[in-house]
Amino acid sequence: MTTTDTPTTPAERRGGPIARAIGLLKRHAGELVRFAGVGGTAYVVDVGLFNLLYLGMDWSYWYAKILSAVLAMTLAFFGNRHWTWRERRGSAAAHRQYALYFFFNGIGLLIALACIWANSGLAQAWPQYFDNPLAVNLAANVFGVGLGSVFRFFAYRTWVFNSPEPKGA
Repeated sequence: MTTTDTPTTPAERRGGPIARAIGLLKRHAGELVRFAGVGGTAYVVDVGLFNLLYLGMDWSYWYAKILSAVLAMTLAFFGNRHWTWRERRGSAAAHRQYALYFFFNGIGLLIALACIWANSGLAQAWPQYFDNPLAVNLAANVFGVGLGSVFRFFAYRTWVFNSPEPKGA
C-alpha cells in the first residue's frame, strides 16, 4: 500500500478523476475508517456539549461552539495520535504535534464559525427559517463540522501525523 496520492495502477493512470478518487479511497480506507471513528466520538462530545451550553445553559452559541470544539479537538488529538495514525508517530514530540493539531483545528473551528456567521446573516433576511436552534445546529454541527472535517483529514495526514523519515535517510 502506498501513502502517496499519485495514481499507482494502470487503470488509475489512464482513468479520469473518478478512477483516481476510487483508488485514493482504497489506499486510505483504513485511515479514513479510524479517522471517522475518532471523529465520530469527538463529534458526539462536540454536539452534546454545544447543545448543553447553548440550549441547556443559555450560553451564546459563539462561546458554546468554541468551548465544545476545543474539548472535542483535545479528545480527537489523543485518538488520532494513538489510533488513527499510530504508525506515523515516529519521534515527533507530542507537544509539537499538538501545536500543529491545535492550529489546524483552529482553522476547522473558523470554518464552523463561518457557517454560524452565514446562518446569522441569513437569519436577518429570513428569520422564519434561520433564526432558530435547529438552523444554528445545522450551520455549526453539520455544515461547519463537515467542511472542517474534510480540511482536517488532509491537514492532519500531511502535516501533523506525517510519515516518519525512513531509517538511514
